[in-house]
Amino acid sequence: MTAPARFPRFFVTNPAPCPYLPGKTERKVFTELNGSNADALNESLGRIGFRRSQNVAYRPSCEDCKACVSVRVATTNFKPNNSQKRAIRNNKDLVVTACKSWSTEEQFQLLRDYLDSRHPDGGMSEMDEIDFADMIEQSPVRTNVIEYRLPQDSQDDEGNDISGKLIGACLTDQQSDGLSMIYSFYDANNKDRSGLGNYIILDHILRARAAGLPYVYLGYWVSESPRMKYKTRYKPLEKLGPNGWEELIID
Repeated sequence: MTAPARFPRFFVTNPAPCPYLPGKTERKVFTELNGSNADALNESLGRIGFRRSQNVAYRPSCEDCKACVSVRVATTNFKPNNSQKRAIRNNKDLVVTACKSWSTEEQFQLLRDYLDSRHPDGGMSEMDEIDFADMIEQSPVRTNVIEYRLPQDSQDDEGNDISGKLIGACLTDQQSDGLSMIYSFYDANNKDRSGLGNYIILDHILRARAAGLPYVYLGYWVSESPRMKYKTRYKPLEKLGPNGWEELIID
């Protein structure tokens, strides 16, 4: 006799300060991802605006605000603009590898440098090695760490050999309809690799399209948050609204 299907139980967090809009509070609804149906549940929830963090799927459920909008890039019709073409051309020599979701000291150090440079006061600023390992390794779904390394014969300004140095990484979920970029980090102070964060997104779009996957999920976009503006550079960009996914048109 087949056991009856178990429906997920959803919970709501207590209100907390919003990380995107000053003076606002955020609240999330979430459920655990576990068991043999974790992949299917994660994908189904992803299509209605949920995101994954470790073994939890969540989405905003704020009482007085609907600013967070789920967005995804439609890879089939994506055409890079001139700036994006330069980023692809300038970084095409990087060695890109899809690694198992197992944390390394090298990855953690890169993350720490990234947070200290770009988000010193952010919610992840106190993350330690154990927290990082949990973020990378506690995944009940198909996940990789996409690593970006310098090519052979690379040297720094002082002539030191830095061949194979890790300068970028992204925790990426593999879904049947695309790639979901959970979190990316990179060497933000590398003057020779300007636009590296941009390139990591572009690489995911091109990788997804080459694999026949129609979407790259970029998480949430907040129109009033300057730090979210970069997501609108990748077109066509779709947003999730009351009537489903539709193209996001920005004047």
